[in-house]
Order: sequence, then structure tokens, then C-alpha cells
Amino acid sequence: MIRMRYTFRGNVQGVGFRYRCVMAARRLGVTGWVENEWDGSVTLEAQGDPDVLEQMLVEVSRTRYGWIDAVEKTRLPVTNEERNFSVR
Repeated sequence: MIRMRYTFRGNVQGVGFRYRCVMAARRLGVTGWVENEWDGSVTLEAQGDPDVLEQMLVEVSRTRYGWIDAVEKTRLPVTNEERNFSVR
């Protein structure tokens, strides 16, 4: 199990991007959270199997109404007490 922080830049706010993250995370059994940032980016922290996180990244990147210009990835320590996925 790993935990990753992804920062998505582009047209990712106001286009259902966080909703897409929540649906993918819950379907795949990923824990973590997603939130809009003041600069127009979206931060996603996700925890789970590395292959599942990669699958989630592919799914959320297929946004219909917005677009992603860049994704920054950072590996973080695992959070053992986390049990679900939420919007902040």
C-alpha cells in the first residue's frame, strides 16, 4: 500500500472533477480526500495498492468538460487510521 498526493493544474474546478475523483476512489476502494485550492488547482491524496492508484489516475484524467495541463506527484507516508474517501 502507498499514499500519493496529486496536484492537478488546468481547467479542473467547476467541471465535476472532484465528483469524478470521489466516484473512482469509492469504486476502487481507495481512501483519501480531494479539495479545490485557491490557485485553481485540485489536490488529491489517495491511498491504496499502487496499481489501483494508477488506474484511478487514468480514470480521473479522462475529464469531459475540463482539461489537465499538468499533474504533480508526491509520495507520502501511509495513514493507517484512514477508512474512506471524502471531499474537503
